[in-house]
Amino acid sequence: MTANLTSTEAARSAVSSLLSGGVSDVVLAPGSRSAPLAYALAEAEADGAVRLHVRIDERDAAFTALGLALGSGRPAAVVTTSGTAVGELLPAVMEANHAAVPLIVVSADRPEELRGTGANQTTIQPDLFGDHVRFAVDVAAGENPARAISAAISAATGVLENIPAGPVQLNLAFRDPLIPDAAEPRSTVQHLVEPRTPANPVELLKSGPTLLNADKAARTVVVAGHGAGETASVFAHRLGLPLLAEPSSNARFGPNAIASYRLLLEHIGPDIDRVVLFGRPTLSRPVAALLARTDVEKAIYLPGPASWFEPGRRTELVITNLGDLLDFAGPGLPQWLEQWQTADQAATAAIRTLLATEPPNGLSVADAVWEHTDGNLVLGSSNPIRDVDLMASTGWHPLDVYANRGLAGIDGTVSTASGIALAAGISTRLLAGDLTFLHDVGGLLLGPDELVPDLQIVVLNDGGGGIFTTLEHGGLHDSYAATVERLFGTPHAADIGSICRGYGVQHTLVNTVDALDDVLGQPISGRSVVEIRTRRDALRDLHAHIRSAVAVVVAVPRH
Repeated sequence: MTANLTSTEAARSAVSSLLSGGVSDVVLAPGSRSAPLAYALAEAEADGAVRLHVRIDERDAAFTALGLALGSGRPAAVVTTSGTAVGELLPAVMEANHAAVPLIVVSADRPEELRGTGANQTTIQPDLFGDHVRFAVDVAAGENPARAISAAISAATGVLENIPAGPVQLNLAFRDPLIPDAAEPRSTVQHLVEPRTPANPVELLKSGPTLLNADKAARTVVVAGHGAGETASVFAHRLGLPLLAEPSSNARFGPNAIASYRLLLEHIGPDIDRVVLFGRPTLSRPVAALLARTDVEKAIYLPGPASWFEPGRRTELVITNLGDLLDFAGPGLPQWLEQWQTADQAATAAIRTLLATEPPNGLSVADAVWEHTDGNLVLGSSNPIRDVDLMASTGWHPLDVYANRGLAGIDGTVSTASGIALAAGISTRLLAGDLTFLHDVGGLLLGPDELVPDLQIVVLNDGGGGIFTTLEHGGLHDSYAATVERLFGTPHAADIGSICRGYGVQHTLVNTVDALDDVLGQPISGRSVVEIRTRRDALRDLHAHIRSAVAVVVAVPRH
């Protein structure tokens, strides 16, 4: 391996190798040690070979790259200088690990002779992310990083056998001088990585045999967790089974999808005797309770390695091919699907009737956002995604639904949504709570030369953390009320409109759902924030009333 490259030559080789490996977007945070990479990326951008995005905050840079990878389906890279800059990437790397996102971390570092000497901004960067990356390599100053980058991209994109896609770290050491010499010839080092072309499971289901064993008919349900995809919907439709699909499963459509499944599990759930699981369920305690039952047969479809799954840690039977999965599930018993559909229609009507008499709340906002979104939709953690889970119509589905469900954190959500919007130039809407928005408000900061995403952020502002009101904390004795409010509710009085104006982002405050409908009905162009204010103190009672209303209209004969 050549060990006499200048920093500029090594950086140019690194950029060339990233591009030939399928990277088309790179997010750069400024720094001196990473300067060779910055100049090489600027050259590639001038040649039209890469889209370069600059963010001053490394955490925002990493989550923007995460969003770019999610929205494009291709690996995206984030480049930082040395020191704490690399540590700022950890939250996005952790999310990418658990969500199997091909995020490529390129961290610049001091050369070996400066490590351990107290040199400025020098720390232990190799293997900094531990088990959260699929591959990590430390490339010495002067060495050609091309081979290491080729291996890293293979690991990031899931090419390696039995290793799911996910983040990788390339720690590249650079020695002074860190700026290019105009006399240095530009080089092109390419190491192509051929993408995999897996069989399309949806086509396999549609083209497979139609005869099913009626003797295996059962009261089976299909649970579609995060990332399940269209396969879950087609599978449920083919077998005549109820489909219990989270919004970010991207399977929540069609006549088999049950919108109010979360509430109906209390009434019809006891009759279930078989479950087929696609994707990763993360939202619902009733679904978690269903999957924990010992009297229910359960299978999980895992055609390949999953980043969130360790063999032997779950109780479901692991099935790797659709033929065996069809045989396990069997067709639904007569009237089984109709029972769920009838109950769902009654429950949905009861919920909407009740909400029509209520002031604006998370559920009515979620309903409006879902119905008005025909581009990409990003859902913030905590209450917003759960509100959509209860309210999202199954007769309509946004283009694609995204959420950071790898670890379900609220950090980096604005930046992730920005990356998703930039990835393919598709108008994108983000629904987020006020704390999620404020946690990543720095994601609004863009330089004057940066690409501006078509991104609308709908902020449900209830002055704090509303989700804890609906959890067990909200049911504690009144003597705990002040403690719960301060430590979990985390109230604030931030002026979101003033914050947006400070960042040069359009802000609109609406007070009614009708006014929200009017704003959401307009095309998304550039960046904007739509704020609607609600209250947290009535949330627990509202959900209790909804549960009671559903119980009244859903009459379930016991089997």
